[in-house]
Amino acid sequence: MTWNWQRKEWPTFTWDGRKLLRAEALFAEGAGVVIGASKHLSAGEREGLSIELMSHEAIDTSAIEGEALDRDSVQSSIRKHLGLGGDHRRAKPAEAGIAEMTVDLYEQVSSPLTEATLHRWNRLVTNGRTDLKDTGRYRTHDEPMQIVSGPLHAPKVHFEAPPSSEVAREMAAFWTWLERSAPQGPTTLAPVARAGAAHIWFESIHPYEDGNGRIGRAISEKILAQGLSTPAVTGMASTLLKHRKAYYAALERAHHDLDITDWLLWFAAKALEAQRRTLQHVEFILEKSRLMERLRSQLNPRQERALLRIFEAGPEGFIGGLSAANYMRITGAPTATTTRDLAALVAMGALLRAGEHKSTRYRLNISAKPPTSVEIGDIL
Repeated sequence: MTWNWQRKEWPTFTWDGRKLLRAEALFAEGAGVVIGASKHLSAGEREGLSIELMSHEAIDTSAIEGEALDRDSVQSSIRKHLGLGGDHRRAKPAEAGIAEMTVDLYEQVSSPLTEATLHRWNRLVTNGRTDLKDTGRYRTHDEPMQIVSGPLHAPKVHFEAPPSSEVAREMAAFWTWLERSAPQGPTTLAPVARAGAAHIWFESIHPYEDGNGRIGRAISEKILAQGLSTPAVTGMASTLLKHRKAYYAALERAHHDLDITDWLLWFAAKALEAQRRTLQHVEFILEKSRLMERLRSQLNPRQERALLRIFEAGPEGFIGGLSAANYMRITGAPTATTTRDLAALVAMGALLRAGEHKSTRYRLNISAKPPTSVEIGDIL
């Protein structure tokens, strides 16, 4: 089996740029819509949005690798790194590390991407790991760097990266290309093509002992942001997690060839979908402000606490909707009070009710629509 880095033309990736023209135009247009909508948020709302998006990115990029993190701990760590304070919970090393890396990505999104940045990110995403030989530097082990699945006695090799002895040379070529293809470089590339090509190139080298997936996705985030007139993080991880199986399959196919047109089209579709998810978050916060302002003088403390907790669940809300039992846990209210409170929230137009008896569920009465999936056919 031949990998892309074993081909004599490596690392000269090729693609049909004409097929990406519409995607690049839609990406630039979508970024403008998100930035324009965000201007309607207050300073506090923008801060809250940033924390929410960072939390999603940190948790979801780890979840893609099969690592489940505690959302509250990650969010608390992010707030601390932003100097906003947090609760007194102790985050585990993995949660603290990915939180710090994500804050670094967001706060330094306009700064150049450097080797030192990647080494720092690697130290953070492997925070607390004692089983690794190399952290904060390129791998040096002699055994093959492989991505495998299946039982130990019969593993399936999905990809094998270049030997460790070649990593420094391979990364030197990557850095040269990245500099030349930058917005002000001699061979400037459009942001989606550049981010997608950088992602597959970095993953093909797989330069670190661990953490390559999370770092590779952060690289593409930074490149997408820097390709916009006003740098803004797209928030790809949540979308890639939603399409995790297809994401890995697309990467695996791209590892076999140097023509990456199909990979870039798939990546472009998901970048546009991620933009829509971010816009949904902005619209959701605006809807929250309008609803809470309209109901300000009508809510009792329990109802306000419950509504704010529902909003914390994000645009997709509680799975299956809010139940009376959820309300009681959130507020501590007894059954009779819960029944009155929920009926009043429906009468105010804050919640919509569906179902009967034990199947009764409540959802926020807002107009924000869920983002639709973007497929390759939508951008051609």
